[in-house]
Amino acid sequence: MAFACLVVISPVETNILMKDKTITIKDIAIKAMVSTGTVDRVLHNRGRVSATVQEKVLKILKEMDYEPNLIARALSSKKTYHIAALIPDEAYDSYWHAPKEGILKAEKDLKQYGLVVDKYLFNPNKVESFVEKAREATASSPDGILLSPIFQREALPFFKQWKETAIPFVLINTEITACEPISYIGQDSYKSGYLAGKLVQYGQPNPCAILIAHFDEDLSNSAHLEKKEQGFRNYFSQNNLFQYTIIKAELNSSNYASFVKQLDELFESTPDLKSVFVSTSKAYEIATYLKQRHIHHIKIVGYDLVLKNLHFLENNFISFLINQNPKGQGYWGLKMFADHLIFKKEVPILKYLPLDVVTKENANYFIGDDVEERIL
Repeated sequence: MAFACLVVISPVETNILMKDKTITIKDIAIKAMVSTGTVDRVLHNRGRVSATVQEKVLKILKEMDYEPNLIARALSSKKTYHIAALIPDEAYDSYWHAPKEGILKAEKDLKQYGLVVDKYLFNPNKVESFVEKAREATASSPDGILLSPIFQREALPFFKQWKETAIPFVLINTEITACEPISYIGQDSYKSGYLAGKLVQYGQPNPCAILIAHFDEDLSNSAHLEKKEQGFRNYFSQNNLFQYTIIKAELNSSNYASFVKQLDELFESTPDLKSVFVSTSKAYEIATYLKQRHIHHIKIVGYDLVLKNLHFLENNFISFLINQNPKGQGYWGLKMFADHLIFKKEVPILKYLPLDVVTKENANYFIGDDVEERIL
């Protein structure tokens, strides 16, 4: 005698059965008992579908955890997406070599999906250079703009223009949330400054004087440096460390004689100066001065793994470097555009990168292709 057995499969069991199979529109149509054309109209919200059928299809789409094959669609579309990369030229500041390398790596990885990067490099020491390149980038009518807005005041009118013309933009290195980019990738500047305060104070005799050194920047136009300084100062105030005297200097290294004179005066007028916090990648400038003056009792905390900083870290003139993962900034900045424009994914408004504390003893672990692959 033969017995017929009806097996009812629950939505959960359906998900388990479909887990290792690519779910197609046809699978959805069969389960919903409608045509593939109806499913397609629901997916793309085009054509007329009754409310009852639409609700049924949407419920099954959710139950089966359906995701369109966006990668295949992107590969077959042959559409080209032009992204304008508006970043400082590494010829003027070696820090910007790493973000550029990250952009190049991401461009190589995403080229097959039609992503093309047009580079607009500006002189980070001249605001007019930024404005000129920003105008050129805007005039090219790109599909998106990736930039580091180190000149905040001059960047604001461009943000307004891009929003009016529906050009999405992603920020790296410098966070300006009020301008509403689709994403910001970089460190939390405030927290990095707070961390720097802890590193400066750790193991330091007290009371003593501490110097905050800003290099070659207009502070009133540099939001990220102001946040770093605020975080640094708040570490001391919030921990009731008022026995430390914090002074600030805005230094210009382009005129070396003037730079040396300024530091000479600072050290002569502040005999209890024991630490220097450098808010940019130019900690090596202070280290060079200390070496030339045969001063060995000053602790330096700075940013970034540029070669000159690493040299002085190895030779004990720099105590700590905070790695801002600049290559990751460039890479993830471009990746956000791929997700937003090509794969139609939601992208995070903020992507904060880790606060890596680098010392002489662990510096080698942050250098090399294997580490770069891990970080990216």
